[in-house]
Amino acid sequence: MLRSGWWKIGARALLMAAPVLWSGNASALEMPAAARLLSERIVPLGGYDLPVAGFDGAEVPARGFEGRVARRTWRIDGSAATPLQLLDPLRDQLRAAGYLVIFDCAARDCGGFDFRFGTDVAEAPQMHVDLGNYRFVSAIRGADEALSLLISRTGSSAYIQEIHVSPAAQEEEGTAPAPAASTSAPVIAAATGEALTDQLVSEGHIVLSDLDFGTGAGTLGAGPYASLEKLAAFLKANGGYRIVLVGHTDSVGALEGNLTLSRQRAGAVRDRLITAYGAEPARIGAEGVGYLAPRASNLTPEGREQNRRVEAVLLPAG
Repeated sequence: MLRSGWWKIGARALLMAAPVLWSGNASALEMPAAARLLSERIVPLGGYDLPVAGFDGAEVPARGFEGRVARRTWRIDGSAATPLQLLDPLRDQLRAAGYLVIFDCAARDCGGFDFRFGTDVAEAPQMHVDLGNYRFVSAIRGADEALSLLISRTGSSAYIQEIHVSPAAQEEEGTAPAPAASTSAPVIAAATGEALTDQLVSEGHIVLSDLDFGTGAGTLGAGPYASLEKLAAFLKANGGYRIVLVGHTDSVGALEGNLTLSRQRAGAVRDRLITAYGAEPARIGAEGVGYLAPRASNLTPEGREQNRRVEAVLLPAG
C-alpha cells in the first residue's frame, strides 16, 4: 500500500535548516525548518498500538509495542504544502534510516473519521486533523522499534504528529530546542512546567493539555503527566489555594451522557493527583459541565477536539 509522492524538491528545501530531534540509536527525522514544536511527552516505559491497516469496519488493526514512548507534535504556518508533500521527504528519511514502511494511507483510504478516532492522536491545540485531508504512515525497525507519522492541514496551517517507540534502555541523546521566536500569531502550547503554574495564577484556570483519555472513556491513561506533577507541587507549596477540576466534552451525544462523562474524567484526574502525586484530597474538587462551556465551535471536528478537555480552576482555600 506504499505510495511514492511526485513532489520532493520544495519539501527538501523546507527541511534544510531543521533541527535533528533524535540522535544516536534513535531515529533521525528532520522536521521542516518552519515547523514549531507544540508538545512533547515522553514515557520511559509505556505502550503504543501501532496501526497496521485501515479501519476494517469494527476497529483499527494494530500491533502493540512497549518501550520508551515519545510523542511530539509540530505546527507549520504559512506553507502551501499538502500533507503528502510534507510526508514524502520524511518517509524517505525513514527508509534511509533502516525503517520498513508497513502501512501508508490517505484520509479516506485510512478510514476517515473511524481511523482518526480509533488511533492515538494528541488533542487540540497540539494537533488538528482535517478528516478529509490527512496522511498516515507506520514504520518499524527491527523487532522492537516503531514510529508513526500523522500529517494534516487545517486552514493555512499544517500539523505533524510523531509517535516513536524505542527499546526502554535506549536513550535519546538530544531533544528539540525551544521553538524559535516568531512574529506570527502565538500557538497555545501544552501547559506544563513553570508556565503551567504561572498561567494558573495569572488567569485563574488552565487546560491540562497532556492528559490522555480513550475515545468516549472516563479512564485516564497510565501517564506520567507533567501537568499533574507540577499542579500537585504547586498545591503543596501554596497552602492558600485549592482547585476544582472541570471536565468538558464536545456536543456529540445527549447532554446527560456528556455530563456523566465529563464528571468521570474530572474525577479520574482528581484520583490520579491524590494517589500518584500526593495531593491533598480536601483541596481538590471535581465537576463536569458536558458541552455547556465550549471554547470553540462544535460544528467542526477541530472545534470539537478543542472542547474535549479537563481544566483546573484556582480558588482560595477555605
